Amino acid sequence: MPRRVAVLSVHTSPLEQPGTGDAGGMNVYITQTAKEMARRGIAVEVFTRATSSDQPPIVEMTPGVQVRHVPAGPFEPLDRSELPGQLCAFTAGVLRTEAFHPPGYYDLIHSHYWLSGQVGWLAAERWRVPLVHTAHTLARVKNAALAEGDKPEPRGREIGEQQVVDAADRLVANTAVESAQLVELYGADPAAVSTVLPGVDLERFTPGSQVVARAELGLPSDAIVLAFAGRIQPLKAPDVLLRAAAVLLERHPQVRDRLVVLIVGGPSGTGLDQPTALRELAHQLGIEDVTRFIPPQPADRLVQVYRAADVVAVPSHNESFGLVALEAQACGTPVVAAEVGGLPVAVRHGVSGLLVPTHRSADWADALGAVALRPGERARLSAGAYAHAADFSWRATTDKLLAAYAAGAAAGRPRAAQAAV
Repeated sequence: MPRRVAVLSVHTSPLEQPGTGDAGGMNVYITQTAKEMARRGIAVEVFTRATSSDQPPIVEMTPGVQVRHVPAGPFEPLDRSELPGQLCAFTAGVLRTEAFHPPGYYDLIHSHYWLSGQVGWLAAERWRVPLVHTAHTLARVKNAALAEGDKPEPRGREIGEQQVVDAADRLVANTAVESAQLVELYGADPAAVSTVLPGVDLERFTPGSQVVARAELGLPSDAIVLAFAGRIQPLKAPDVLLRAAAVLLERHPQVRDRLVVLIVGGPSGTGLDQPTALRELAHQLGIEDVTRFIPPQPADRLVQVYRAADVVAVPSHNESFGLVALEAQACGTPVVAAEVGGLPVAVRHGVSGLLVPTHRSADWADALGAVALRPGERARLSAGAYAHAADFSWRATTDKLLAAYAAGAAAGRPRAAQAAV
């Protein structure tokens, strides 16, 4: 078991609110696994880029977990396309921090996303420690499933990802599907890839009163609520939910007075190019009267969103796992999700929700209606959702992550010995 782990998260901080900008499931993953490691006596230091001069150099997120804000470029948020130009400055800050400590201060580096992997690659060589890397998303996978009008990931990212795959001592994938993608698309050694399923905070995300949740959100107690929670960008496909809702109303005009389409999140990624596009789409579809937009919510408030919903939609074009789906199910809310990436693992078709093999509006209207408009089916899936989510926990995730660390350490010892010679 390592004594101290350096976690690299260049482009987004675990202190940021998930649901907008670049903050999302990766932030939750880093936060929860870091806290769980700290409970086991492992010190964790998370290195992330400073985006404001007001940020303190070090923030204690929880006992045993520190977040270090590394100056690299201007004190402002940068688009991910601009961040490669700041990797040298960020790497210098990381190396400078370690230089103030005795040799061997960090036992292992865990990098998240390819930008961090580039930094981790150099730091691992310099410190003679293992590099464990989690990609979270892969350019070649995303480019194969682009939303209409979305921008492909640049060639430079593909090259950068390949370099990190080749350099890492251990690769951690969220699902078996992602493990296979690393092998098939990037030539990773199957023996060097660990599949570690993400978890859910089962103490926070729990079933509760739907009536109370709706009252807190200002929703009618008898509403039919279809909810989306996440970053608003083409990849996450909230437009699919809006189009399906429009079809649903065409088929069942009598539910218009009760239907609420709840969109929770903020613009992100290529969605920043047209921040009002989703609102404009609701107007064009003639459903703006039943659509409500609310900003990203902290976890305690997000629980109420899940409890208030009759069904949570996760229509992403690609998803390495889908933490939103798991959180909603832990609250006893069925999920209708796209049958892509890791979502077939996060959602058990016919038991905890439904998987839709296409992004066609009619197909999504079928699935949403089958859950939201049928109380008996919804109750059955609700029970299945809670039971399915109970099989996932951050404790189990961290157990397997520490096993991956041990495998990475074993693989990294020959390199460290060779460097020492």
